[in-house]
Amino acid sequence: MSEELISKKDLLELAGISYGQLYRWKRKDLIPEEWFVRKSTFTGQETFFPKEKILERIEKIQMMKENLSLDELANMFSPNVTNLNYSKEELIKRNIVSTAVVDFYLEQEKGSPQFNFTRMLEVFVLEKLLASGEINLDEGKMVMQVLKDHAGVIKQKSGQLVMTRKLGMSSCLLLVNAEEFHFERGTKVVTTLSLLTCMEEIKAKLL
Repeated sequence: MSEELISKKDLLELAGISYGQLYRWKRKDLIPEEWFVRKSTFTGQETFFPKEKILERIEKIQMMKENLSLDELANMFSPNVTNLNYSKEELIKRNIVSTAVVDFYLEQEKGSPQFNFTRMLEVFVLEKLLASGEINLDEGKMVMQVLKDHAGVIKQKSGQLVMTRKLGMSSCLLLVNAEEFHFERGTKVVTTLSLLTCMEEIKAKLL
């Protein structure tokens, strides 16, 4: 599963932005460094981007920059977050998680009803996957374990959660900065979820 790429020239034209804007956003960490992909072409080295991700990000920046400064936007898009702390009730009120899913999460984890950003991400991912019907409760426990085991990596890098099934057996993988991935024949990819996008969605609900 490889992402469609778009050249820098085509991106600037399609998004209606300047070279200066693009690199100013890069300097402000609004666009991740790893999205700037250098490739050899017949004209020499050119820069390409993951098309869907970069267009979605530019649309968000243009939509939100009217109300937020570039520094505020950078804080929202960055995977590095301050030590936020919200109660279970506040998460439900802000529509980050439903009562049923947060109760399931706490029952499995047996942790505090206060949530820092790491635990918010875990319960938010669980909410998205369970609400979509793409995973069952046992697979939800597997997702929780993967997120908890690799929380340190997730904070620092762009991660993607992948759920697969083969012959009725489920697997959950965390991919870090992966351009593409392949599985053995007969394996069904049930869902893929960008953790960076999940972080942005949570922050948007907290603003």
